[in-house]
Amino acid sequence: MWFEHFLQTAPHIPQTVKNTVKCGVVYANIRQHPRAIGKKAQFSKTLARMIPTIIAVLCSFSVLILANTERAQRSSSLIGNSGIQQLRFDKKGEFKILQVADMHYADGKQTPCEDVLPEQFAHCSDLNTTFFIERMIQAEKPDLIVFTGDNIYGADTTDPIASMNAAFAPAVTSNIPWAAVLGNHDQESTLSREGVMRHIVGMKHTLSQLNPPGDDLIDGFGNYNLEVHGIEGSSYVNKSILNLYFLDSGDYSTVPSIPGYGWIKPSQQFWFQETSTKLQNASKAPGLAYFHIPLPEYASFDSSNFTGVKQEGISSASVNSGFFTTLVEAGDVKAVFIGHDHVNDFCGQLTGINLCYAGGFGYHAYGKAGWSRRARVVLVSLEKESDGSWGGVESIKTWKRLDDEKLTKIDDQVLWSKTPSRNRRKKEKSAV
Repeated sequence: MWFEHFLQTAPHIPQTVKNTVKCGVVYANIRQHPRAIGKKAQFSKTLARMIPTIIAVLCSFSVLILANTERAQRSSSLIGNSGIQQLRFDKKGEFKILQVADMHYADGKQTPCEDVLPEQFAHCSDLNTTFFIERMIQAEKPDLIVFTGDNIYGADTTDPIASMNAAFAPAVTSNIPWAAVLGNHDQESTLSREGVMRHIVGMKHTLSQLNPPGDDLIDGFGNYNLEVHGIEGSSYVNKSILNLYFLDSGDYSTVPSIPGYGWIKPSQQFWFQETSTKLQNASKAPGLAYFHIPLPEYASFDSSNFTGVKQEGISSASVNSGFFTTLVEAGDVKAVFIGHDHVNDFCGQLTGINLCYAGGFGYHAYGKAGWSRRARVVLVSLEKESDGSWGGVESIKTWKRLDDEKLTKIDDQVLWSKTPSRNRRKKEKSAV
């Protein structure tokens, strides 16, 4: 009948509803013609009268089982990959994060490099980016890998899914947890911004999330937080003592009168404020934030008050959405890490928050010939209590490694310390 065909071809109707309707139709037919059914099946009159009740009971069980199955599937998808593995500090009281900014991955071996020395060009491709990640993973053995956008360069990508699979392959095969946010180029192929993030969320070993569960009004895709718990066996084993925030800083302005890049919207800032407050009420802990496009406040520094280099202008949005003020008011975020401007790699402190670039990582991204591609590492260390047990976070350090023969380590610095005197020593040393 027409409604049976409709049920079969209507994907927007839940299966539980379809089954309920079908059961209702069968039940109604049997109730209307019990004798005919009993006669055809050669049943007794008593059994024929019982058939509607039997059908109703079976339908109820069928619908109940299917509903529970669907509910379990929905719960599983909400838990996502973040439910598989809880991030925590290792037995040495350390948690290490490798930041990979601006891979600009395209079609692998067929994709040429940008801004390399003439003698490097002939044999240079996306595979150089892959090899660099593999070397960094082997050298640093991070606890988490964070990709801060422009992971693929959509305009030069023939198949965005294949490009993402290749770009993130070193992280996936290493079995190390990883997280990603989007830049302004990831969606410039055949997948939408949401489609790109959905694919990332579905990959192995990723802790990335599409957005906060149940929040359908938040702008962008890839706004989420991760908690890092204390060492197994410590009093902090079930507490977050390091909070990581990931935000979608957008791609380009959607307001015709405002040119340039996107920015972090009020809905995202509200989510951050709520999340930060909830986490701090549960347990005071420092936080780190990761996204792609720099805040306008990155333009506050010059060579006298940052560590690293500034070789190009700050390509922030043309409007200031106030997110830096939101971070200051929240009080827990000690450092922000971004990409976007490939030949900047500095860290500078403003109002108690370190604003850091990673420096360009990918070989298909623009750079500067002779200036090595690089990656940023963050090491968070715990303090020891007077009784010898592990406490909360004592310090947050960072450095960069260059993609040269020795993976040269540069710009080792302390971003934050629980001990104020240590922070003062760090500032005095930077001023020398």
